[in-house]
Amino acid sequence: MVTLPTAGANLVGLSREELEQLAVACGQARYRGRQLFRGIYARREQVFSNFTDLNGEFRTLLARECRIGYPEVQREFVSRDGAVRYVLRLEDGKTIEAVHMPERGRSTLCLSSQVGCALDCKFCFTALLGLARNLTAGEIAGQVLALLQAQRIPRRARLNVVFMGMGEPLLNLAAAMHAVRIMADADGLAIPLQRITLSTAGIVPRIYDLANEPMRPKLAVSLNASTEEQRTALMPLNRKYPLCELLQACRAYPLRPRERLTFEHVLLKGINDSDADAERVGALLHGIRAKVNLIPYNSGQELSYGPPPLARVLAFQGALTRQGVPAFIRISRGQDVRAACGQLSLAGS
Repeated sequence: MVTLPTAGANLVGLSREELEQLAVACGQARYRGRQLFRGIYARREQVFSNFTDLNGEFRTLLARECRIGYPEVQREFVSRDGAVRYVLRLEDGKTIEAVHMPERGRSTLCLSSQVGCALDCKFCFTALLGLARNLTAGEIAGQVLALLQAQRIPRRARLNVVFMGMGEPLLNLAAAMHAVRIMADADGLAIPLQRITLSTAGIVPRIYDLANEPMRPKLAVSLNASTEEQRTALMPLNRKYPLCELLQACRAYPLRPRERLTFEHVLLKGINDSDADAERVGALLHGIRAKVNLIPYNSGQELSYGPPPLARVLAFQGALTRQGVPAFIRISRGQDVRAACGQLSLAGS
């Protein structure tokens, strides 16, 4: 059953099918919803009078009953390396963070999926905030639109999107996937699925759910440990979803041709960065078509962990490579403005 929108309804977050239903509910032909979808996401219009492919009656109704709103840029912090951390204000006054990372020929957008995070990973600054709530699909897709607008990124620019900001996306899987489908729609933001990545701390049941999605983004799994005891100390979630069960889900995860499952290993000095750790990581991943991103820890005053020296990082990489596991060192962007991996905590906002 289709219904008219509630007064003041924000159309950001509605899919092409939902906007087609809206058009029908407003007495319009279904294809008007597709035109509305293209206007919101492909052309990034925010004023209904600019939807000149819609008839005047429909535009007037939309302007009276609906709006097209993005999360509001409250503050921005520009790094020496070009990355920008954005503090975004949501309609209920809560704030989240998203990051723009410019690269040659493309941009990467790092999105949040929750306000804060409940997982309490001991080395993550977002964990210090706790969890306030999940984001809606509109708030997730709205981050993309807000950053594209703020950075004046042109249509059809090459974009990568990573769900590696605040929160655990697999604990908000329905909204995250709704946003992913909008992003990937050729009539919308048109971001290919192979350029969209969900990162999880290891919510095992939701990994199986994601595997059954007909449209799947890429998956990255935060490993960060080589034994059950070590992972539980760093990531309390491991008590509920042990490493052995996580790896079983990873082995069952369907991969497309030439696709690899990404494992992220944050290297903490003197804790999980030894040669023995590297040997165990390689053994854990044996038989999985995988690659490992090695991330030297991004530190801050609130937590006492530190990054290992580069020689230790290179030794860890070498130990994995010798075991046949592709391993790449990822130096996080935006460390000087608290925009790097694990640092998002609304600092300075």
